[in-house]
Amino acid sequence: MRILIVGKNGQLAWELECSSPGEHQVQAYSREQLNICEPARIHDAFRELNPEVVINCGAYTAVDKAESDAMAAYAINEGGVRNLALACQEYGVRLLHVSTDFVFDGKNHVPYLPEDRAHPLSVYGASKYAGEQVLRDLLPQSVIVRTSWVYSSNGNNFVKTILRLIKEKPQINVVADQIGSPTWAKGLAQWLWQIVAKPEVSGVFHWSDAGVASWYDFAVAIQELAFEKGLIEKQIPINPIPSEAYPTPARRPNYSVLDKRSAEAAADIKTAHWRQQLSKMLDELK
Repeated sequence: MRILIVGKNGQLAWELECSSPGEHQVQAYSREQLNICEPARIHDAFRELNPEVVINCGAYTAVDKAESDAMAAYAINEGGVRNLALACQEYGVRLLHVSTDFVFDGKNHVPYLPEDRAHPLSVYGASKYAGEQVLRDLLPQSVIVRTSWVYSSNGNNFVKTILRLIKEKPQINVVADQIGSPTWAKGLAQWLWQIVAKPEVSGVFHWSDAGVASWYDFAVAIQELAFEKGLIEKQIPINPIPSEAYPTPARRPNYSVLDKRSAEAAADIKTAHWRQQLSKMLDELK
């Protein structure tokens, strides 16, 4: 199949390119090459590439900045998605779209099902949910996959930040009362490639690595595994702190664990535990 990946410079798009099955013709476009806020650019790309499937990894993801820049967040996360959906509708193209756990308010105490009611706490979450609603209205045969705490050996992310801080600081403080599941972008990419091969699949799904953690738990595991693998030369105290001690412009859900059962069934693959996935990613870094 001819596949167009939108959002080339992001972690997930990079992993998608790296793990692309050889039988597909894959073309990834950066925002500079294809700005989804400009419908004419989308139509040009569709006429040039004639894609059968589009995987949209493009998004406004600056969670805190979005609180003071809502217009830009909605322009990309809602308006850009609308432009893509309309073009896919016109050209008969299947769309796979990546969304976020931030569509939920974190008041659950059990993993969120795809059909659970969304109630975003932030501009970022609200803009991403608005994009989901656009897709449901315009392109009900599309695939929406929500994910959480994404990291990769490529790009900037929490794992790399913790490794840098361990080298620079005598100790660090990490929030311990926000609970979720880390997601190695490579695992999400593998799920998406499975779904590409199943044109009958549509709807909303959840995908992250298995297990749960706080940001504090995640940071402790990063340090332990990185030290074992020789990526860092020392270990430092990592202190658990409450969210109130680290205020941010955007409110985050305190609990955003996602129920992956329907995604596992749709792709016929199982999630791996987040610590196992983290270990593999650190091996890549090494």
